[in-house]
Parts: sequence; structure tokens; C-alpha cells
Amino acid sequence: MKKIITLGFIFCQLFSQAQLSPAVTSWVINTTNQTGFDTIPTNVQWVKYSSNNVYVHTTDIPDWIPVGYDWPNNPWFPDSMNFTFKITLHPQKNNGPLVKCPYGHIALWKNGVSIYNPKDAKSFLDSSVWFQNAFYFENNTFDNCLGHPNGLHEYHTHVNPQCLYDKYNDTVHSPIIGFVFDGYPIYGAYAYQDTNGTGTITRMRTSYRLRSITDRTILPDGTVLDALHYGPLLSQYQLGAYIEDFEFVPGLGDLDIHNGRFCVTPEYPAGTYAYFVTIDDNYEPVYPYVLGPTYYGTIQPGNLGPNSGFNVISETVTDFTTAISKLNDEISFSVFPNPTSDVLIVSVNAKNSNEISASLYDVKGRVVRTLNNFANSNLQTISLADLNDGTYLLQLRSNENSTIRKIIVVK
Repeated sequence: MKKIITLGFIFCQLFSQAQLSPAVTSWVINTTNQTGFDTIPTNVQWVKYSSNNVYVHTTDIPDWIPVGYDWPNNPWFPDSMNFTFKITLHPQKNNGPLVKCPYGHIALWKNGVSIYNPKDAKSFLDSSVWFQNAFYFENNTFDNCLGHPNGLHEYHTHVNPQCLYDKYNDTVHSPIIGFVFDGYPIYGAYAYQDTNGTGTITRMRTSYRLRSITDRTILPDGTVLDALHYGPLLSQYQLGAYIEDFEFVPGLGDLDIHNGRFCVTPEYPAGTYAYFVTIDDNYEPVYPYVLGPTYYGTIQPGNLGPNSGFNVISETVTDFTTAISKLNDEISFSVFPNPTSDVLIVSVNAKNSNEISASLYDVKGRVVRTLNNFANSNLQTISLADLNDGTYLLQLRSNENSTIRKIIVVK
């Protein structure tokens, strides 16, 4: 007999989860055993948390890679990494020596894909002075989502993950799209103009820029190089091909030297430090792309460097994945944009499009919107223009099943 979960119970469960850190609730968890490239399970496999940490287990294979895909100009292919990353739930600013973002994974997208720093691990004449910009030297090996595997078969991106959120939607605050290993969130490219959560939605501008140089003989910090350590001629490789072609100018843009700022966001109404991916007017990635050269916060051991990403849980934890699985069922649908300001579009899987109705509830459990006969269309638009800021729950129901999504309204 099918287990019935009452709406009141669901509300208690979901709003209890809503009080959890977004570092617990924001991950794209594979609760349906979906497989992708080379029949590997996709996205995050499970999430467990304690009072201090969240553990994220991932194959590092996103659901955006088509089965059998062959990366252009790239002899490698991705494999399941079976990483378990440990991320603090109480991030703190690092007041000591800054930690550089090393090679390998430096952070994690919310679907469990590794984020790498801007370098491609090569330098001019192997001198470790002028480092190659991966976006310049390796972009012909990227897939349509701007990711690729390396020689260790670890799939990763260096820049804006354009298949993970809508990079063109500049009408609402971008969603959380990942977390850095210091515990702070990564958002898409758009945020409130003012750090207190007011003002119009605007594209976050990096404070890095291309240097005004005619040769590569001086580093950004002013170091004058000897001739053995000069970089290549600009006629050989254009400005921007090397990391040292960029300089940080305080106050030039919206973001600091780490490519973030302390600000109010929809998920953190009291404010948080947050990183932002940076793109230009043409929606192309802009250096430093995700993080600056150093972290803002303190880093726990186990996530950086060789053989990292295999943390062992040695404390009592709660399985967040199990809770999500119990509340999910067979109605497959998506909503966008979310967060939203005045309209919500609901897309229902065609196989679920018969005899479905929808209700939108506020935090007190009151119905503020209803839609019946969802079968008339697989795509429905719900006006939210008269609703206040806050968190709502959208419930879709059929004769046998019920599924709920959390909706955030931001004016």
C-alpha cells in the first residue's frame, strides 16, 4: 500500500529543512539513480550533515554530458571520482596568511562537479612565472557547458557553468550554484546592486582588469624580471593569454580580490560573504571567472591537494538525502526562474501531465494560488505579482502522488 504523507507533515519537514544551512539544502541530489556518461550515476549521490559540517558525495559526472559524448581536441574522458568533500557549516574569514587556490579542485558546483582555478597547469618555457590561462589555451577542448576532463579523468570547469543556471536572466538575483571549500556560497552573475539587499539587480563586475603593458617583463606586483624569465611577446600570445596579464584594482568593480563580497542574498537575509562568477556584456567568462587567486575564508583539510576529496565521516551525521527521497515522488516537474519576482513558470514532464493540480502555500500554510487541470498544458505560468517577499511551497498533486518545491519570491 502506498505510504501517505500528510501535507502538514510535509510542511513541518520542508520548513525544518529550510532552516538548515543552504550548504546542506542547495545540492542537486540524484534520488532517482539517473545515469549519464558511460552509465555513471550523475550529480551528487548523497548529502549528510552534522552540527558543524556537511559531507557531499559525488561522482563528479553532471547530467548535462550526453551519453557517448566525445570532447573536441581532447584525448581524455571522465570517470567516476567518488569524492566525499567536507565543508564547514560555520565559515570564518581567514585572518592569517591567505591560502592560494591550488591546482585541482578548489570548490564544488552544486551538482557535484569540480571547480578548477584559472590556470591550465602550464607556464611559458616551464619557468613557473607566466602561467597559461585555461580559458584561452583550452577553450577548444570545452563542451557546450564549458567543462572538460583532464588526464586524471576528473571532469571540471574553470569558468561560469552556463548549463547550471540561466546566465541571461538579469531580472532576479542569481541562485546559489556552488560552494567553496571555505564554506561560503558561489552565486551566478547577478545580485542586488547594494550589499544591504536593496537596489536593482545588476551584473557583478570583477575588480580585475587587463594590464596596460607592451611586453611581459614586469609582473603585476611590480617585480622586474631578468631576461630569462620574460614572458612571450604580445604578438605571439595576445594580452589575456596568461594569468599575469591581469591586475587587481581595489574598487574597480563590485567584488574584492577574492572575487566576492559580503552582502545580503535571498538565502542569507542577514548577509554572508559570497563569491560570484563573472561574465561580460556578451555573457562571456571574465577573469578570475569564479574565485580570485586566494580564498576569503579558512579551509578545512581533506579537500585540497593531491589525493584529496576522500574525507571519512568520523562524527554523528544526519542523512539529508533520505529526507529528500521520502518527500519526492513520481511527479517530475521543474520551476523557473527561482528565485523569482513576479512570475513562475512550471514545466511538467509529459508522462506526468494527466489530472494534475497545483497549490501554492505561504509560510503559514495558507493557499495563495491554485491551478487545476494541469493536463491542458505541460507548461504553466503562475503570476506572483501581488505576493510579498518570502518562501513559498508549490505542491503538484495527481491521484496517487504529490511533489513539493520550495519557491523564493524576491521583489
